Amino acid sequence: MEHTNHEGPHIHHDHSMHENHKEHHKHAGHGHHGHDHGNMIEDFKRRFYICLLISIPVLVLSPMIQGFFGFELTFGGASYVSATLSSFIFFYGGWPFLKGLKDELSKGGPGMMTLIAIAITVAWAYSTAVVFGLSGKVFYWELVTLIDIMLLGHWIEMKSVMGASKALEKLAELMPSEAHLVTEDGVKDIKLNEIHKGDIILIKPGEKIPADGLIVEGESELDESALTGESKPVSKTIDDQVIGGAINIDGSLKVKVNTAGEDSYLNKVIKLVKEAQQTKSKTQNLADKAAGALAYVAIIGGLTTLIYWWFFSDQDFNFALERMVTVMIITCPHALGLAVPLVSAISTTYSAKNGLLIRNRTAFENSRKITAIVFDKTGTLTKGEFGVKEICVMDSNIDKNELLTVAAAIEQESEHPIAKGIVRHAKKQKLNLPSISSFKAEKGKGVEALIDDIQFKIVSPGYLKEVGLEIPNEAFDNSSETVVFILKENTLAGYLKLTDSIRDESQDAIHLLQKKGIKTYMATGDNSQTAKSVSDQLGLDGYYSEVLPHQKSEIITELQQKGNFVAMTGDGVNDAPALAKADVGIAIGSGTDVAAETADIILTESSPKDITRLIEFGQATYRKMIQNLVWATGYNVVAIPLAAGTLFNQGIMISPAVGAALMSLSTIVCAVNAQLLKKQISNKEG
Repeated sequence: MEHTNHEGPHIHHDHSMHENHKEHHKHAGHGHHGHDHGNMIEDFKRRFYICLLISIPVLVLSPMIQGFFGFELTFGGASYVSATLSSFIFFYGGWPFLKGLKDELSKGGPGMMTLIAIAITVAWAYSTAVVFGLSGKVFYWELVTLIDIMLLGHWIEMKSVMGASKALEKLAELMPSEAHLVTEDGVKDIKLNEIHKGDIILIKPGEKIPADGLIVEGESELDESALTGESKPVSKTIDDQVIGGAINIDGSLKVKVNTAGEDSYLNKVIKLVKEAQQTKSKTQNLADKAAGALAYVAIIGGLTTLIYWWFFSDQDFNFALERMVTVMIITCPHALGLAVPLVSAISTTYSAKNGLLIRNRTAFENSRKITAIVFDKTGTLTKGEFGVKEICVMDSNIDKNELLTVAAAIEQESEHPIAKGIVRHAKKQKLNLPSISSFKAEKGKGVEALIDDIQFKIVSPGYLKEVGLEIPNEAFDNSSETVVFILKENTLAGYLKLTDSIRDESQDAIHLLQKKGIKTYMATGDNSQTAKSVSDQLGLDGYYSEVLPHQKSEIITELQQKGNFVAMTGDGVNDAPALAKADVGIAIGSGTDVAAETADIILTESSPKDITRLIEFGQATYRKMIQNLVWATGYNVVAIPLAAGTLFNQGIMISPAVGAALMSLSTIVCAVNAQLLKKQISNKEG
């Protein structure tokens, strides 16, 4: 079905879409932790190791631990030693949580820090009171292990925030310390910070490329695996872009510097990842909300337990106080501090290794909701460069290779994209190009030159009409192709058909997405015939042709208004508004800086097929986070009523020791479950 709007893009749908008017809002999640993450990582790491070390004697002196392992260690003043060591851990290790309690309450509501602070304060205050005469049980071992595990959880979370950045910063360390600057007086070695845009630098075989730029002389193969994940060496020649940090394998290159220093590809990627990983995800917010709810449960449940046993039973105050303390300590599960950070750490690491740079963690998690994807055509579904599709010979004295050789030899002098496509194809065929003379170019008509004193012209269809030459009917059997004609001494020798070739991965990507029930669309500024050709080859669900940049954003809005959760994939400046508007914006890594800055996720390998990997990773990560939150908090449904003594009259009451064992079990389950994410992602990868 075809709809044409003369004031806007042409839209073509192969299938009708179910419509409703539910509107999806742009993803949130751009808040940042207000801390210096580098310093905080070191602070939590230091506190964790010091507290862990001091916790060992506290555990050894715990009567419950001694009973569990079947040994006895007592001496005069042992309880005071435990009290002193535990007090140090409470004030030193617990300080970030006590400070966090103040920060959370000043901002309007309890969260994770509040819950932890309540539990450790109650455990420390009650246990210390028991040591100095109050009748009851000491909770020091629960106190120190809770602080240790929460410090570990926060350390892991911050490491996951900085992990991808650190991995990329290590690449920067691999950059060469010097560059070879080409000057009028020869080659001069300079420091990297002395490189400027426009400089010509020499890269010898085996050396690392010191800056992003454009090859102006030479050809070689580059190892870009550390930057893009592409394992195969990439062939590069004149006019090809190179990335700082790649390794020049075999040829000598001269490169004109495009960007250096802070503006280089590598530094921008590092910056993007830092910004992205500091974005707090909605799932982490969910963990905070769970902790906030449990903080209320701890306070209300604890006070209710105290009041009931003190005023409405025949138990004394000490019994009621012990029940209250048990409830308030058990309500803060050790595992809650690890539930999300462990999963985030694993998913961030594996995503980076698999070419997915996540700028917005919320968008990454939300990728599981995608119902429609809009692709840019040029550079995303296609390679963004002209390729020779067919060589047609009209002169019986010339074969196809000779025709291509002539065309490429002349087009070497031209900067036109079509010319570059012809030369590229000839080089792939390893053809030896003859020298030319008397080169001329006439805008809108073509180019000409002499080869062995024979005049050849490469011209447009318009030129043929102008000089009265007949255009072969079969030359334009596909309107999506560009055709150039080769004249030998003003006689038609043949013609070349060129087209923007579709990426090898695009077909598989579309097929996999459609298998998941996701609608696939294309938005392009090209004419309807060209768009239809690409759409038909890939089997898209629809396409939009003759689209202006602002109209791509309107297309996203239109699909959202029809109830779709929309992803946009693009690589150009004209895609930036749509990338920002989409529920999930995905940039092809080989594209422009503007697209990368606007997108939520960057595919460093530039393969559309990675979008399916993105969705699968997002689904697996979200499932694990939710599972861990359930495991971390679910045991409270049983533990809190039992700790409060609801079945006391039936002879069933949870002791502090059993409560602690349940918390430990919950923590182990969360840790194991998070590790299973590695296996799930590896299986999907395979």
